[in-house]
Amino acid sequence: MTAYRCEHAWLGGERVAADVVVDVDGDRIVRVGTGAAPGDATRLPGLTLPGLANAHSHAFHRALRGSAQPQGHGTFWSWRDEMYALAERLDPDRLLALARAAFAEMALAGITLVGEFHYLHHDRDGARYSDPNRMGAVIAEAARQAGVRLTLLDTCYLQAGVDGAPLEGVQRRFGDGDADQWLARVEALGSCADATTRVGAAIHSVRAVDPPAQAIVAGWAIAKGAPLHAHVSEQPAENEACRAAYGRTPTELLADAGALAANFTAVHATHVSDSDVTRLGGARVTACLCPTTERDLADGVGPAARLRDAGGALALGTDSQAVIDLFEEARAVELDERLVSGARGAHRSGALLGAATAAGYACLGWPEGGCLEAGAPADFVTVGLDSVRLAGAPPDRLLDAAVFAATAADVRHVVAGGRMIVRDGRHVDFDVARELADAIAAVRAS
Repeated sequence: MTAYRCEHAWLGGERVAADVVVDVDGDRIVRVGTGAAPGDATRLPGLTLPGLANAHSHAFHRALRGSAQPQGHGTFWSWRDEMYALAERLDPDRLLALARAAFAEMALAGITLVGEFHYLHHDRDGARYSDPNRMGAVIAEAARQAGVRLTLLDTCYLQAGVDGAPLEGVQRRFGDGDADQWLARVEALGSCADATTRVGAAIHSVRAVDPPAQAIVAGWAIAKGAPLHAHVSEQPAENEACRAAYGRTPTELLADAGALAANFTAVHATHVSDSDVTRLGGARVTACLCPTTERDLADGVGPAARLRDAGGALALGTDSQAVIDLFEEARAVELDERLVSGARGAHRSGALLGAATAAGYACLGWPEGGCLEAGAPADFVTVGLDSVRLAGAPPDRLLDAAVFAATAADVRHVVAGGRMIVRDGRHVDFDVARELADAIAAVRAS
């Protein structure tokens, strides 16, 4: 048994508690309380929070940071060309190094669970590796080496557009031919699952997966009790193409396929219609917003408050890794809506932190996580209060200070699965900045 004495801890709601003791046995929290702690308890000065959940990640996009900004007018689609060029250069060894470094950067930022929306399945010419899940196994190994939990969201990607155009070029790396072949491959992914890794499914988008195939993927996830995610209405062009082809919005099309169950997460949901909001909320699905990517790609600002008010849950993701900072993602949900609405206070600090913790854990298939409670996974992060960003924060407003001013740089310690993986702001196993530099250099040189 290991005891941690937290100077302050967030146990839910809108306030924090002082002098909280967290007892850990193996990879689980067995007790949370106040008062006396063993003399050998590990002190955690600052504010301790449940581990953060990154509900939408494309780890390999980390190599694009700083190299994919437009030199003139740019769009999501011009950025996608840059991403495709990167995807073409990755092999299993380069992906392992890059994903491990990206996941380790997430650990430094307080992220203890990652939902990897994984579609880079096959070799450069589209041929299957001798193990058709080799790239998925690489992602799982990268997360293990970085010390974080993983939900591998194995993604179905079958066509180039709603018109059924065949995959070409690098897109052939993403596709399985048809949904039955995807199904056969994902059934073999069980070998990747263990105490820190779970497997879910993803429909890349209504552009990339036809309605009958959407139903097959959704049916598999529901039968397995596994999370199901999909990019939904990220771009107006996606909505227009979907309506032209099917006379339906992407949300309506996914509903027809049986996807809108409680295990479903709509990623982005930036341009959903009013009726879509009602439908998503009524189905009690989760909307995963990725504000730093959505602003970087000029996607727009999603209707987070309306989705919540309709009955949906909110989670957060770093998506393209424009930055890796869930504190920024959390406050951006509120701050970006302020710019659109002209009003403040649609989202309170506790709710935003809940989106970064419990809601993220739940939509990734870990409903017992994202909280500081007995029986929960021993995943927690301590934010220092001694930086220029948080110095002087009033004790009764620490939660507001953390959500609206803290950054990933304020993370001091991270415990994941009962093991301290970040101590004093450094990963315990390797130099993350060096790993990132080497991995990105290797990809660019390929």
